[in-house]
Order: sequence, then C-alpha cells, then structure tokens
Amino acid sequence: MQNLTELSGNETSNNSLSGIIKVCVVISCFCVFLCSIGVMLHIFASHRQFMDTSRYILFAYMLINDTLQLLSSVLLFLFVMGGVKFALVYCIPLLIISTATFQNTPLILATMSLERYVAIFYPLQRPVAWRSDRIWIIILSLWLISCIFPIIDHSIMENDPAVNILSTPVICQTKLVNSSQIQTLFKAARSILFFAVVAVIILFTYVRILLETRKLRQDTASVSKAMHTVLLHGFQLLLCMLAFTIPITETFIVLHSNWRTEDVAYFNYFCFVLIPRFLSPVIYGFRDQSLRGYIRKNFSAALIK
Repeated sequence: MQNLTELSGNETSNNSLSGIIKVCVVISCFCVFLCSIGVMLHIFASHRQFMDTSRYILFAYMLINDTLQLLSSVLLFLFVMGGVKFALVYCIPLLIISTATFQNTPLILATMSLERYVAIFYPLQRPVAWRSDRIWIIILSLWLISCIFPIIDHSIMENDPAVNILSTPVICQTKLVNSSQIQTLFKAARSILFFAVVAVIILFTYVRILLETRKLRQDTASVSKAMHTVLLHGFQLLLCMLAFTIPITETFIVLHSNWRTEDVAYFNYFCFVLIPRFLSPVIYGFRDQSLRGYIRKNFSAALIK
C-alpha cells in the first residue's frame, strides 16, 4: 500500500511539473510574440507612409487578428491547464472570439494575395475597394464572415437540461461545449469550405503572377517579389490547415506510442495553432526591407537605453 501511495505521489508530481513547463513555454513564446507585434504596430502608428499603403494596412490587420487569436487561445489553454470552471455565458464569447480570429487568418491571407495580384495587374487603375482609404470595407467584410459562422455554430448547440447557461460551471473547451453531431458536421463543412476557397484564390494568384513574370522583360524584380510573397501566404495557409488534422494525429499517436493524450494535445496546439501565428511577424515583418530598417532602429534604441 505504501508503494502504491509513493507511485501515485510521484505521478502527481510529474504531472504538475509537466504542466508548469508547458505553461512557461507557452507564456514565454507569447511574450516574445507580443514584443514583436508591439514594435511593428508602433512603427505603423509612427510613420504615416505605411498606413497609406493597402499592403501594410492588411498586414497590420493580420497582426491585430493574430494577437487576439493568441490571447484568446492562450487564456483558454491556461483555464484548461488550471482546471478553471466558469459559466457558459462567459465561456461561449471567448470561444467565439477564438474561432472567429482563427478562421479570419486564411481569409486575410487570401486577401493579401489578391492585393498583390491587383497591384501587379492594375497598378494605375486600382479598384476603389483596394485603395488604402477604402480597404476598411474589405476588412469589415472579413470580420463579418468570420463571426457569422461561430455564432451559428453556438446557436445550434443542443441544450443540456442539467446545465444552466448562467450559473453551471464548466471547463471552457470546444470539444466539451460543442459536442453535438450537428455541430461537428457543421464545423467540418465550414472548415472545408473556408480553406478550399482560400487555397484556390492563392493558387490562382500565384499562377497568374508566375505567368506574368515570364512575360515581362523589365521590372521583373517587383513581380518576382510578389510571387514569393504569395508563395509564403500558401505556406502559412498549409500550416493553418494542419490544425484540422489534430483529431487524427491525436488518435494515431496515442494508439501507436506511449505519449499521454494531454501531451499529444499540447504538441498539436503548440505546433499547429501557436507556431503559424508566431511566424507572421517573422515572415512578413522582418522580410520587408522598409520595415526591417525601422525594426533595427527601434531595437538599437531600446538596447542603448
């Protein structure tokens, strides 16, 4: 009996240590991300020329969206790790924000690819909606599309008579709150639709810009740069799409390895949800020559202080 007690105590201690390490890693990465985002948004706010360009406005919007997505998902992660329970009336808005911002990412990637397409093919006669003073119309449309589907998802939720939406405490986790078969089918159809449309748009813009690069004999540098940018959008879309393989990878790894279910869930969350958002400032911010110069100046000034 004493041996069993010691084993149980050791297992509890290991679980606690593992949970602390997971939380520390996520929070550390999130703080680094926030610092990078803060520097870039400060640059956008301090230099008017960036906010007069549609490409940079969309990039700033993507940074804000990814910040909201990471903030909501990290909060949900900490609540689950800490076993914190609260009423559905507080949980559902947090889940809606997390889902809406997650779905908004591929839409922003598609929009940024289309912006490069418009800039290459209509440099002098750019459509009104793609001008810097009207780009907010497209941004509001993306937000509307992203928010409608999660709201519908939670509207068709099956009500459990034992759960009071105002007072019954629950673990705020998507697979526990949205567990009905109708919601599962709705989410699967929604995800397939979102990513299929975005993949077609990115592939179309990449092929058109590639063909244009071969036809042009001058100023191929800007067109080639646009092509590489669209390719990076496709790469990040692929990383986002990997998030939808989480149920498959969790089942496969648990069945064919000694990993615990919670460790597999953490691995998938870190690799397929957090990492694509961490890459946003690296891929687009530090790669851009104009932004890179201002970033170096800001970090140099911070080190001198």
